[in-house]
Amino acid sequence: MSDETKVLHMGTRVKLSGMMFLQFMLVAVFFNQLANYLGVVGLSKTAIAWIMSSMGIGCLFSPIVGMVADRHFASEKVLMFMNVVTGGLLLVAGFMGHKLGAAPLFAVMLLAMICYMPTWSLTNAIAMSHAPAESLPRIRVFGSIGWFASGAFTLVAREVFGMAGGIDATINPNIPLVCGGVVALVGAALAMTLPTTPPPAKGQPASIVDAMGLRALSLMKDFNFAMFVVLSFLVMMPFSLYWVYFQNYLAAQNLTDTTVIMNWGQFAEMFLMLLLPIAILKFGIKNTMLLGLVALVARFAAFWMAIQVDSFIPIYIGILVHGLIFGFFFVGGQIYIDKKAPEAIRGQAQGFIFLVTFGAGLLVGTQLFGYIREATGDNWSLIMQIATGMSVICALGMFLLFKDDTKAKEETVGEAKAEVEEALEESPEPTV
Repeated sequence: MSDETKVLHMGTRVKLSGMMFLQFMLVAVFFNQLANYLGVVGLSKTAIAWIMSSMGIGCLFSPIVGMVADRHFASEKVLMFMNVVTGGLLLVAGFMGHKLGAAPLFAVMLLAMICYMPTWSLTNAIAMSHAPAESLPRIRVFGSIGWFASGAFTLVAREVFGMAGGIDATINPNIPLVCGGVVALVGAALAMTLPTTPPPAKGQPASIVDAMGLRALSLMKDFNFAMFVVLSFLVMMPFSLYWVYFQNYLAAQNLTDTTVIMNWGQFAEMFLMLLLPIAILKFGIKNTMLLGLVALVARFAAFWMAIQVDSFIPIYIGILVHGLIFGFFFVGGQIYIDKKAPEAIRGQAQGFIFLVTFGAGLLVGTQLFGYIREATGDNWSLIMQIATGMSVICALGMFLLFKDDTKAKEETVGEAKAEVEEALEESPEPTV
């Protein structure tokens, strides 16, 4: 359906916005708290690292699952099925995780992530099938709002149900998983009301090479593109420390309501993302991505400083720059790919960088910092120094080795803004 023939009725807009809201609230309410839960139920740091790696492994599988769904089933039915299975598995993990042991719990979480991760691109595909292009950013932003709003679970638990530490309290470590399971089931119910979205690739030949974006490997012979890919993989390692283990760090600093604290990063991101088109216009893509990496360095230096000066203020600074890190480097990188890749494989190149970052990079980073936690005995001062050093190396690599050799063109702020919105629409991941 072309944009010219799409008419977005208010009821459809509300349903699509609700879909985005629930789909990203689902993961926000439990994943960042998961490592804390696993520690409370007595698992080793090695076991925790493997279970937390389930998301990265799920990312690697998601294009294959999505390829099958695209060719055989209506998208809203696939979303409903995925959410039902994800919700059921999260409830099993929440109610039975402490009894299952490490290996069965890893299997449960891995199956949950294999089902959940394809929904990141599936929800975008559903929205793009029924909404004109100019409406997509206003629908997609509800994913970020849902992420931020997940902190409400802690406030409700504390104020309404009298739980002193909210859903993050170690005396109730399974509650985030239960909340995630319930949100998934609500999302499944909403999916049943979505407009019909026929399989977009029905009848087309299935190719794992295309699904994984591997044809984009041909671009690796270009030094600058290859350097961008390598740097994106490396950047994801310190980024995974924040994404996976940051609640453990906050707990070690005796902070409570950690879900609410972390979600201020998403709140600030909604505003900092507005600076991206201006930054691209003024500084260019390379320097914009470099600014994102400088913010990454500042984040972990601030977390290290918080320990040294025994103050919470640097922690909040490190959280609030999240939008600069994700927006300027990761979304800026998507815009670089859009300019660099030939049109014929542009979509595959975007899928390829998703696998490199949220698949392989998140998997390796989770394992690496799981090992570092084990080896250092959770010496968070040393861990943050290591993360700062890794971030400095990435920033220097971007500064010294990468050159934006895409074709220069005159742009207005409006054109740059349109490119940012297009990258956000094509992005399979939420602004996290």
